[in-house]
Amino acid sequence: MPEAGEHHPQPVESPDEPEFLRSDAVEDDQADDSDFSWLDSDLPPDEDEDAPRSSAVARDRPLPEVSDDAGFRLREEARREDQSVAAAPKLPWLQRLREALGRSSSNLTGSITSIFTKRRLDDDVLQDFEDVLIQADLGVETAMRITDRLSEGRYGKEISGSEVKRVLAEEIEKTLDPVAQPLELDLDKVPHVILVVGVNGTGKTTTIGKLAAKLTRAGISVTLAAGDTFRAAAVEQLKIWGERTNSEVVARQIGADAAGLAFDAYDVAVKNKSDVLIIDTAGRLQNKAELMAELEKIIRVLQKRDPDSPHTVLQTLDATTGQNAMNQVDIFRNVAGVNGLVMTKLDGTARGGILVAIGSKHKLPVYFVGVGEGIDDLEPFKAKDFANAIAGIEAERQGAAAS
Repeated sequence: MPEAGEHHPQPVESPDEPEFLRSDAVEDDQADDSDFSWLDSDLPPDEDEDAPRSSAVARDRPLPEVSDDAGFRLREEARREDQSVAAAPKLPWLQRLREALGRSSSNLTGSITSIFTKRRLDDDVLQDFEDVLIQADLGVETAMRITDRLSEGRYGKEISGSEVKRVLAEEIEKTLDPVAQPLELDLDKVPHVILVVGVNGTGKTTTIGKLAAKLTRAGISVTLAAGDTFRAAAVEQLKIWGERTNSEVVARQIGADAAGLAFDAYDVAVKNKSDVLIIDTAGRLQNKAELMAELEKIIRVLQKRDPDSPHTVLQTLDATTGQNAMNQVDIFRNVAGVNGLVMTKLDGTARGGILVAIGSKHKLPVYFVGVGEGIDDLEPFKAKDFANAIAGIEAERQGAAAS
């Protein structure tokens, strides 16, 4: 709860909209009738053709200091060599990650122990091992590569389960290391727009709130846009996160036009000189055509305000859905131009290996992983930590394995 006397911004609503979240919420086909016909023209209404197209403004204050383990970096910092040195991992987070991946790890390592107990490495053993990796959702390509690597110099010999785990961890790390990147923010011109997409239930709104908390803690101002206008719970949840993070929330009535809301939110962010604008979106895959049309419209609207917007299109994925997550990336990448991922709910599944398959196939940056509902349960993705956790290698043995 906020402290007494503490000021928190209130949600912003268009003056012509009825009371927020009114009880007689409109149906989908009764969404507000704002005139967005100008979307198909070259310029918004009343805009001078000679005026600059971008509404982004130059940041008029010093850039904040961002710690190396924050999970994001400013573009200016990306060019500094000293930023390449990672901070020491936080043990509590590593413990939470290992616990979250416990089901994925125990299934995998249990099978490894069963397969490699007093058996020489032959074709049957390798096939059994490959099947286990595929069943763990690591993907066929990754499974074949790991078994090939395991057989090198070891074929016909007995091999211990610990050696198999070490090879497994090394290959997973090799696959994921190129995609384990910090979220890069360009604050030379603000706002930096982050459009968050994903299927309903993948944790979009919660991820937005946790990301806003990380940014505001670092001194980066944030405006939030409640763009999932078909779910009252999502709007209410974002309002709560706005209060927690002292971020302004732009909201409309249920069923309102999401593109119009994004347009208004951009203007609010510019007016407030916010560094970052984060926009929530709907995720109704059961009506895929309408959803994709809505996302395309939101992007067109934003590009009327800033041709480079959205600067980041972040997709949330639910680890519990396994291979379905792979298909979701295909869908949203084609329509919304997804350029970064967040994997949520690793704590509720035995299918955490799907992140390896997604990294191998799509090669999109994985910025964060979530292992719970707490505000600190969203952390930067570290390939080595993930690989060791899923392979069942204890933290105290990581240094020895690396050497």
